[in-house]
Amino acid sequence: MKLDRRNLASLTDKVAKPAYLASQTRHGIAHIGVGGFHRAHQAFYTDALMNRGRDLDWSICGIGLRDEDRKVRDDLASQDYLYTLFELGDGDDTQSRIIGSISDMLLAEDSIQAVIEKLASPGIRIVSLTITEGGYCIDDSSGEFMSALPQIQHDLAHPDSPRSVFGVLCAALARRRANGTRAFTLMSCDNLPHNGAVARKALLAFAALSDIGLHDWIGAHVSFPNAMVDRITPMTSNAHRLQLHDELGIDDAWPVVCEPFIQWVLEDKFADGRPAWETVGVQLTDDVTPYEEMKIKLLNGSHLALTYLGFLKGYRFVHETMNDPLFVAYMRAYMDKDVTAQLAPVPGIDLEAYKNTLVQRFSNQAIADQLERVCSDGSSKLPKFTVPTINRLIADGAELKRAALVVAAWALYLKGVDENGQIYAIPDPRAAFCQALVADDALIVQRLLSVEEVFGSAIPRSAEFVAAFEWCLNSLRDAGVSKTLENLLHS
Repeated sequence: MKLDRRNLASLTDKVAKPAYLASQTRHGIAHIGVGGFHRAHQAFYTDALMNRGRDLDWSICGIGLRDEDRKVRDDLASQDYLYTLFELGDGDDTQSRIIGSISDMLLAEDSIQAVIEKLASPGIRIVSLTITEGGYCIDDSSGEFMSALPQIQHDLAHPDSPRSVFGVLCAALARRRANGTRAFTLMSCDNLPHNGAVARKALLAFAALSDIGLHDWIGAHVSFPNAMVDRITPMTSNAHRLQLHDELGIDDAWPVVCEPFIQWVLEDKFADGRPAWETVGVQLTDDVTPYEEMKIKLLNGSHLALTYLGFLKGYRFVHETMNDPLFVAYMRAYMDKDVTAQLAPVPGIDLEAYKNTLVQRFSNQAIADQLERVCSDGSSKLPKFTVPTINRLIADGAELKRAALVVAAWALYLKGVDENGQIYAIPDPRAAFCQALVADDALIVQRLLSVEEVFGSAIPRSAEFVAAFEWCLNSLRDAGVSKTLENLLHS
């Protein structure tokens, strides 16, 4: 049965349905970057809240700034903005549901002025973002805003027809300021350290180049809460759509697939109110830093430790790596010996239990999380998820081979061919640049590690790390993934 409002009551009782009508809701949130993670996370929590009959004035209006967002909008609009959240797990703790918290979506391609007007309207009190780790235009090596990017230069020259996220936000905030409308909260839900602080830095940097008065107003009135977000959300495949159809009888153009686990730790710093997310499981705190460090270094760092090695081995799903005892042993050694000592105590969290949970989550066979998804955008992920751990290991004079293996595996992954001779594409906006770094085998060490925006300055200056990296690289080439892991774990 096709998913839409008309058919909602006729859908199977095996799926939970919204207890509220779209007509009862009003937009309070505009979300830029409607994708799988937003729909499995922030929209899920907001839907859970609205199902309790409260905060119906916090419905979400999606905003699409990219050409590819048209299909997203069209798929959602064709089913009255409803979609299925399809939980997949190896146990019996899954609960799929129809989500109704998104109730419209505007496209910049149709009318940038309509987008700006929406963001400037008084009803919108939170603008949230999932624009990927690389979407904030911050140079990882210098920490500076990359104002020379073409889209930024365009927006500075044409402030009334912006294309970038920050040009659009500044245009909307300028209109709010001129109209005497209160500032909104800018809430990043992207998976990067200090995401609120990064969003603040990028927006203020753009505003300073555009209108210093607006810059000062934003600095005084806009809030930028940091958040730790967590839910494994694979790319929705056609196989997932067919599985949903076969198991629940729902014809959904764009369901979202996710694991049962979910977590959101959020700083309670909002400029003009917020939904009562704490009543549906969100943890509000004054400082998200320890949770963020735990998640980024353990979960995301371990993901990268597995993913490039797994892809080289010929695996294509995360659970396949976890079916291999060598990979599990390596992941545990990386977490226990390299990362845990770097973490401050995390309120309410038992780190040993958390690490055990990660092993269980990565082993989820039912969700079939794609290694390609985790491999993507490595040039943006490594500086955030792996390099800080390596820098601390260097400073502490610690063993470096386990962490160096992550980088060596990425270097060989960039070659675009696995141990079985299978050729694959590199899903990274800087793929051509990255692949050029590893084109000449004799120069990989010098060329790759010298890329400061990825590796910073401490890594190439560390003779110990360079030696560890060379050992890992040579071992992967000569002995292969499995033998390298065996040698590393028993050394």
